[in-house]
Amino acid sequence: MTSTVVVTGVGAVTPIGGTADATWQAAFAGTPGARTLDNDWAEKYGIPVTFAAQADRSAVDETLTRVETKRLDPSSQLALASAREAWADAGLDEVDNDRLAVSWATGIGGVWTLLDAWDTLKEDGSRRVMPLTVPMLMPNAPAAAIGMHFKAHAAVQTLVSACASSTESIGNALEAIRGGRADVVIAGGSEAAVHPITLSAFSSMRALSRRNDSPETASRPYDVDRDGFVMGEGAGALILETKEHAEARGATIYAEIAGWGISNDAHHITANEPDGTFARQAMERAMEMAGVSASDVKHINAHATSTPVGDVPESLAINAAMGDHVDDVLVSATKSQMGHLLGGAGAAEAILTALALKNRTAPPTINIENLDPAIHLNIVRDEPAALPSGDIAALSNSFGFGGHNAVVVFKSV
Repeated sequence: MTSTVVVTGVGAVTPIGGTADATWQAAFAGTPGARTLDNDWAEKYGIPVTFAAQADRSAVDETLTRVETKRLDPSSQLALASAREAWADAGLDEVDNDRLAVSWATGIGGVWTLLDAWDTLKEDGSRRVMPLTVPMLMPNAPAAAIGMHFKAHAAVQTLVSACASSTESIGNALEAIRGGRADVVIAGGSEAAVHPITLSAFSSMRALSRRNDSPETASRPYDVDRDGFVMGEGAGALILETKEHAEARGATIYAEIAGWGISNDAHHITANEPDGTFARQAMERAMEMAGVSASDVKHINAHATSTPVGDVPESLAINAAMGDHVDDVLVSATKSQMGHLLGGAGAAEAILTALALKNRTAPPTINIENLDPAIHLNIVRDEPAALPSGDIAALSNSFGFGGHNAVVVFKSV
């Protein structure tokens, strides 16, 4: 018998909120998170983009000790803070640590630690490089920090699939529970890569918006004048456990995580397959595993990065997967508010998807002034929209460089 897996705790550190609740309230209100950077990077390095969506670190600074902060890369700091919030939110106390696992993700890893160490080596020599440099920069460092803190002995794993990473981590967690390897999994992802090198590299690719005069309106998925994504940073953590385990301890349940699907475009290292064929395939595989049909799906949190070439293939995929029911699906593009959290995006957006089902409300997409005529979706614009009552399902889509496509399906409870 396949276990029913549910979400009982959420935690988030995002550009629009230092906690999951603050992030939800800001998303509900349509609050933009992009700001002009308070540094001299643009002038010093000639970077054509002067803004980003930096994480609200208020809860991180309150949650982590000075020693923890010193020994963790920013990506791990965000991870540990969000995981602690999710754990407290789930009301977990005593658990069987041999049945507790971590499934975490990142797209880039400890870029700040790596490049700071390189600067130290060049300027001060080898002896000044910190002995903890490698444990801090390695991509599995966030997962390891969470695993050690909560004594997760069942497994501690790291998924790295670019911007699909943390959606894959949630799917991996679902399979760990259904496969009998764990009763409780801390799943999610984090990224802290707002750095001169990443801003420069993405700018060179012409992937970033250059609306320096109006950062808050720069991320505009589906708008005809979209000119690139907004670099963001943040983390999202979800506590997943069997429904039986959750009910036995009287836990609050946000939603059921019912299925997930993956595929790969095998098309281009950065560009989406233009027809959305394999994005659709991932959506259909997720729905098949979840045992839902297109008529059950009433909400999608779209990947929708605000890039000229990325938004259309996803819209084609959604239309193909939903068929005649596409007009009944309320589509939200929350990167319009949070920016693109890269490896942390899928987890933060999955949290918003679960909360949308719990609150029966889809958050708005902001900054659409002139809808692209190539987009044919029922987009939630400017104001939240009510979701119907009854048993419904929602999807959270994530797609990444390398052709990675990952989708998770949540059901209402």
